[in-house]
Amino acid sequence: MKFEIPDNKKQVFEMCLPIRWGDMDAMGHVNNTSYFRYLETVRIDWMYSIGCVPDPKGEGPVIVNAFCNFYKQLEYPGDILLRMYASDPGRTTFETWGTMERLDQPGVIYAAGGATTIWVDFPSQKAATLPDWVRVIVSI
Repeated sequence: MKFEIPDNKKQVFEMCLPIRWGDMDAMGHVNNTSYFRYLETVRIDWMYSIGCVPDPKGEGPVIVNAFCNFYKQLEYPGDILLRMYASDPGRTTFETWGTMERLDQPGVIYAAGGATTIWVDFPSQKAATLPDWVRVIVSI
């Protein structure tokens, strides 16, 4: 199954990460789990940059699904440019999308993925209404 990243999205953040030697597997390319870690890192760094820090005694974001499409193999050494996008705010959710390219090959997407994020009231463990300030940031 392959999920497509929509054309209608808003870039909200970007960052660079080094490919670490330990990210590789026995086949000599970056292991698939590392791609998910890269997407998690850019998503968390973006959330912290906008002040979206989960409060265990209050509310915050939780992802309810995640996917990654692998287009080309990443290999050590190198640096990755990660771009984070957001779209589709609902009553309690919004979508995030990420792309990965090597800095030495601009414009060549090696992988792309996404996650649905739900806003949660942690003490009650139930979905909560997406705050207006978050809605503004993720709206196109």
